[in-house]
Amino acid sequence: MSPIRSATIVALASAVLATTLTGCSFGAGQEDTSPIVIAADLELSGAAAPVGKAYQRALELRVEQLNTSGALGSRKIRLEVKDNRSDASESLRNITDFSGDSKVSAIIMGGCNECAVGAVLTINEKKIPTIALAPSSAISNPVADRRYVFKLAPNAADSAAALTTELRRKGIRKVAVLHSDDDYGREGLTALRGEFDKAKIRLVRNEAVRTTDTDVSQPVRLLASGEAQALLLWTPPEQASLAATSAQEAGFSGSLFLDAAAAGDLFLGNAARSTERATLIFTQTMVIDDVIATTPAKAARRQWFQDYTARFGGYNGFSSFAADAVQLIADAALRAGGPADQVNRDGIRDVLETSQMDGLSGPIRMTPDNHSGLMPQALTTLVARGGRWRLAG
Repeated sequence: MSPIRSATIVALASAVLATTLTGCSFGAGQEDTSPIVIAADLELSGAAAPVGKAYQRALELRVEQLNTSGALGSRKIRLEVKDNRSDASESLRNITDFSGDSKVSAIIMGGCNECAVGAVLTINEKKIPTIALAPSSAISNPVADRRYVFKLAPNAADSAAALTTELRRKGIRKVAVLHSDDDYGREGLTALRGEFDKAKIRLVRNEAVRTTDTDVSQPVRLLASGEAQALLLWTPPEQASLAATSAQEAGFSGSLFLDAAAAGDLFLGNAARSTERATLIFTQTMVIDDVIATTPAKAARRQWFQDYTARFGGYNGFSSFAADAVQLIADAALRAGGPADQVNRDGIRDVLETSQMDGLSGPIRMTPDNHSGLMPQALTTLVARGGRWRLAG
């Protein structure tokens, strides 16, 4: 690592930690050198593997950066990863194993909505702080029943509002929707109906697809054959790409709009032609190379984008959520304190519940009444141009 790159990482990590550690001191006693053990339950095989592997890469890179930055003092983060095979039952077994290990400070779960929702009861019973990267609001609501569960992903209500604003701005009045047949997909459809009603946009037809479906051509043909001026895709990234291609093959000439859950790689690959000029609601990190770094937070996002791209040869939009989850847990572990030979899970939970930072994903605010930290302001409008995502406008 070059001296300049190393210095930048130290500065960025220290800047974030400084905002959370102000007023804290470890006293004159022996310095804590115990590891901060973060467990990760990820979809590394099965239907959701592409996103799960992007999360794993991001976790490993962020842990490496923080461990070499010096911002953690004499402590280091140790990452323990298990594959849940995109299966909720396997995920629950992983969560049970992690929570039974007294050395584990907290858990990060991947993008599987069913996995995270299914683990809520166990997480709370075991009292282990957990940040899920899946978007369903049922993961973190109602908060009273999910005291140890937090969520770091776009919220359906925020995404639906932003998409509707773009539809209205472009004068589109008739929309067809393809959504995933899971908690987040159904939640999204409900949110869209509410926003459409307010904007006087008509939902002409909607179709659901299972998250494991590898052929979505039939429901897409049904949606494309109607009077819709736009097709809105509320599915995981791989299905969104398939749906875009199917819509083109079906002769659909309207506009394509994608929910944040459909984001993935910066470069669109085989779906480049079918997604040209499509609109995506997502975080600015995906296109931070289009943004002038006028603030420390934007500079940090640009550095993350460059580091991830340099390491892995491309960029995945979801990576910033995983990196921010590591940062939140590291900050909380340092602030929570406690005996060096004992993990203070309750202390970490309490700190997470009031965490605030301008993260790599955007502004993040957790409160006792809101365990879903990504702020609506984190979302922006992107457009596909020349085979990659660009900042709209």
